[in-house]
Amino acid sequence: MGEVKQIKNLKDFSTSIERFQGGHRLCPGCSHGVIVREFINATDDELCVSNATGCLEVCSTIYPFTSWNVSWVHVGFENAAAAISGVEAMHTSLKNQGKSYNDKEIKFLAFGGDGGTYDIGFQSLSGAAERGHRFIYVCVDNEGYMNTGGQRSSSTPIGSSTTTSPAGKISYGEKKHKKDLVAIMAAHKCELVAQIAPGHKFWKDLVTKAQRAFAANGPVFINAMSPCPTEWKFDPALSMQVSEVMVDSCVCPLYQIEHNDDEYGYKLTITYEPKHKLPVKEYIALQGRFKHLFKPENAHILELWQKNVDAQWDYLRRRQDAGV
Repeated sequence: MGEVKQIKNLKDFSTSIERFQGGHRLCPGCSHGVIVREFINATDDELCVSNATGCLEVCSTIYPFTSWNVSWVHVGFENAAAAISGVEAMHTSLKNQGKSYNDKEIKFLAFGGDGGTYDIGFQSLSGAAERGHRFIYVCVDNEGYMNTGGQRSSSTPIGSSTTTSPAGKISYGEKKHKKDLVAIMAAHKCELVAQIAPGHKFWKDLVTKAQRAFAANGPVFINAMSPCPTEWKFDPALSMQVSEVMVDSCVCPLYQIEHNDDEYGYKLTITYEPKHKLPVKEYIALQGRFKHLFKPENAHILELWQKNVDAQWDYLRRRQDAGV
C-alpha cells in the first residue's frame, strides 16, 4: 500500500473544486451522488473515469450536459473494468517509453452498478483484477437493475419483492441470498477491498477508504451500498437514515481487507462497530420492498435474515481478532 495522504477536513471539502457537480437527474434521495461526490473529492490527483451503463451514467450525462468535472468515458454494462484497465496500460506504456503527454499523477477509476458489476461486468472486472492493473473499481450497489425497471440482480437480498421476483400469494419474493462480492474480490488478491456506505456518521470512513484506494499501487475494489428510495420504496428524505440503520444492524458491515504480496496474507479490519447493534427487522421495516415479510407465513425469512447477519458479523470479528 502506498503512502496515504492526510484526510481532508470539512473546510477543505467545502472549498475545493467540485468534481461531481449538482444538476444531475438522479432520483430525489438517491445515494449515488453522495457516494461519488465524496469519493472523487477525496483526492486532488487527476482522474480518468470509466462509467458502466446504469443509473449513475444515464442520470449524470444527459446530452448536452454532464456532472463530471474529470476525464470521463461511458462504456457498456459489461466492460467498465476492461476500458479503464486498457487506459491504465496505455498510460503506463507511454510513460515507460518516455512519450507520456502528462507528468502529473493520474488515478484510474471505474464506476458501475451492481447489475454491471455483480452480473454483466464481472468477467472484465475479474480479469482486470487478476492482471494486477493499478485501478479502483467502485460498485454503487443498490441491489437491483434500478435503471431498467427494478429487476433482481445477484446482489438482491432474499425476500425482496422486485419486478422479476415479485412477492405474492405463492412467493415471498427473491429466493436467493445476496452474493458476497467483497469476499470474491478479496480472493483475487486485490491490494484493497472494502465496503462503504453514505451517511452522516460514515463520511470519514468513506473518505479514508477512498484515500487508501487512491494510494494503492494495484487493483482496488470498493462496494458502496447505495439505498434506492425508488425501488426500495421509502421516503426520499430518509435515505441517510436507511443507510445508518443498514450499518448499525450489521446488514452492511463497514470493513476492509488488505492483501500483502510479501507476506502472502490478508488483514481484515472492521472500520465501524455499532455502539448498539440494531435488530435486522428495524432495517427491513423501513422499506416497502420487504413489507410482506411481516406476514405470519413469512416470519421464517425474517428469522433467516437475522441468523445470517449475525453469523456474518461474528465471522468478520473472528477474522479481525485472528489478524487474517
